[in-house]
Amino acid sequence: MTALTVVGTPGDRRVTMFADACARQGLAEPAVVPWTSVLRGEEIGIEPGTLVRIDSPGEDAEADALLRGPGEPSRIGGGARWHAGFVAGAARVRRAVVAAPGAVLLADVEDVAVMFDKRRCHARLSAAGVPVPPALAGPVGGYAELRERMGEARWGRVFVKPAHGSSASGIIALHASGRRVRAVTSAELTSGELHNSLRIRCYENEPDLAVIVDLLAADGLHVERWFPKASLGGRAIDLRVVVVDGTPTHAVVRAGRGPMTNLHLGGVRGDLGAVTAGLGPRGWERALETCARAAACFPGSLAVGVDLMIGVDWREFAVAEVNAFGDLLPRLEGLPGGGAEGLDTYGAQVRAILARHAPAEDRHAPAKDRHTPAEDRQAPAGAGYASAKERCVPAGDRHVPREAGTPRRASGSGRPRA
Repeated sequence: MTALTVVGTPGDRRVTMFADACARQGLAEPAVVPWTSVLRGEEIGIEPGTLVRIDSPGEDAEADALLRGPGEPSRIGGGARWHAGFVAGAARVRRAVVAAPGAVLLADVEDVAVMFDKRRCHARLSAAGVPVPPALAGPVGGYAELRERMGEARWGRVFVKPAHGSSASGIIALHASGRRVRAVTSAELTSGELHNSLRIRCYENEPDLAVIVDLLAADGLHVERWFPKASLGGRAIDLRVVVVDGTPTHAVVRAGRGPMTNLHLGGVRGDLGAVTAGLGPRGWERALETCARAAACFPGSLAVGVDLMIGVDWREFAVAEVNAFGDLLPRLEGLPGGGAEGLDTYGAQVRAILARHAPAEDRHAPAKDRHTPAEDRQAPAGAGYASAKERCVPAGDRHVPREAGTPRRASGSGRPRA
């Protein structure tokens, strides 16, 4: 019987939904190693022969405090410290897997580290020829430098992103012309501190905006030229596409009244059928090909979530981000022709894991994943997709250790929230 362990937060939706997918495949409930235990430096118990999945710490307040330091969980900041702590914790998990004979880590720590650094992720995608918006090179030290660099590039509209943020935390959609500015963001400036808010705010007072950008710059910034997005029904749209084992299996349209489409910020799920119709069969195929190429830049990762922007002409594409933990899409069934019909994102991953690693009796166990109620099913129209798994990581940023799927040996040691 295949044995799985999840490094995550006990009781978190990600952990329970993955466990449910395992049960539907006839597998035992995965053991859970709490992120808090990993981050406190406690012993990580991995049984020999176990398949180990690293998941997001989620919104666990204790894990957040261990990663960023004590403070109000809603605060924005500490991203660089969070990134360093998370990567160090993931490396501890990898060493524990290496020490357990026959155990396999279903992730690549370096892949995850790059995806949680928007600057490195953008550079890796760009070097591989994946379409991304142009970005300012090098560090941006604060608001004054941002405006100077925007002027040199002749960019009037940009997206300012914290280098290690997620879920649109701290992102600013900025339009600047001379001393006139308009900044749309979920960041709330209160008594000189920044906090996340579920309400989108608009800042037109330049001194306030300067304070916000200067606070964000302390953890590093990634600045991209604004990419004008297609719209449907008066809402700007983009796509979250989950790619599992090289194949785009799930897609959801995110639609918003403003520049940000995140569902927790008031965005809504859009009509995928309308999007595929607008793109046409060849355009939809190109969209999925773009997402597969982006995912192929992270060959050690079984599954990623690709945020794909569609241009106003419905012909141009640009990848906004690649998310290591972009699979939390409840009640979303697989794309027709994508090989995951009737499965949610976790069911598709469990099936891919079994195909790679499971003994024959588990691989051929009857699946029970056709579980989504009819009223919640999404049946998007679109052409089928043939998987492309080009290994596109540029040599200068390539991680040499084993990709997911290669058994770890006991000899030696290795090195978002979304």
